[in-house]
Amino acid sequence: MAKTAIVTDSTAYLAADVREKHNIHMIPLQITFGLESFEEEREVTADKFYAKAAGEQPKTSQPPIGEFINLYKKLAVEHDEILSIHLSSGISGTFSGSLQAAKLIDSAEVFTYDSEISCAMQGFYVLKAAEMAGQGAGAQEIVEQLEVMKQSMRAFFMVEDLMHLQRGGRLSGAQAIVGSMLQIKPLLHFCDTKIVPFEKVRTRKRAMSRIVSLLEEDLHSGNAVQATIIHANREDEAIQWKKELEQKFTTVEFDISYFGPVIGTHLGEGSMGLGWVKK
Repeated sequence: MAKTAIVTDSTAYLAADVREKHNIHMIPLQITFGLESFEEEREVTADKFYAKAAGEQPKTSQPPIGEFINLYKKLAVEHDEILSIHLSSGISGTFSGSLQAAKLIDSAEVFTYDSEISCAMQGFYVLKAAEMAGQGAGAQEIVEQLEVMKQSMRAFFMVEDLMHLQRGGRLSGAQAIVGSMLQIKPLLHFCDTKIVPFEKVRTRKRAMSRIVSLLEEDLHSGNAVQATIIHANREDEAIQWKKELEQKFTTVEFDISYFGPVIGTHLGEGSMGLGWVKK
């Protein structure tokens, strides 16, 4: 019997072939347009989402608790333990749903982990967990390593329009209105599980430049890091930024990911971020 199964949700934005290769199981969050609901990453891709969202405002919802229960029961047949890693509890009830489901499973021990972040950075945790599980590590040992990773995890991002965050309840109305009036492009980050402003910057170019300087500050400690550019339907810009960053930071391993439908609903098209973690 395999020891530890790894579960995450769709907001880690790990490609299907990557999940399959590393034996990662995924529970989708949901996107709703009017009366139609879609499972993120299964029924609606990022490309289709941004095209559709240009015409109407979508809503998001966490997975039904039954989805967790069914998957956990299925995995418990062949695993002693299940480690379920989810997006930040401060922006979604997904982690809470996994906790509730875990209490209803008695055929395997279910561990739940709040990544306190989302997107590719959540994916970093999931891939590390899958790597360790593949080597026979138990859930508790994996969680201890994820906590070490959390100490060096950084992610900063900017949005084109703060009103997306305000509508979704992820930023106060006052912050959004004042920021929009002043044409501010605040740098945002996760702090205590929530999305909060990090610094106020006036232009997109300056915001991205400031993110680069924050990465540079971390590199002065001599740590080897892996980094990911995250974009909301701005692939060409992400590719160009990656080229510039690779020229500037020759020791850093960069790749490109995206803000998918659920996170894209709250950040809006045109958002751009950069995240990194110590190797």
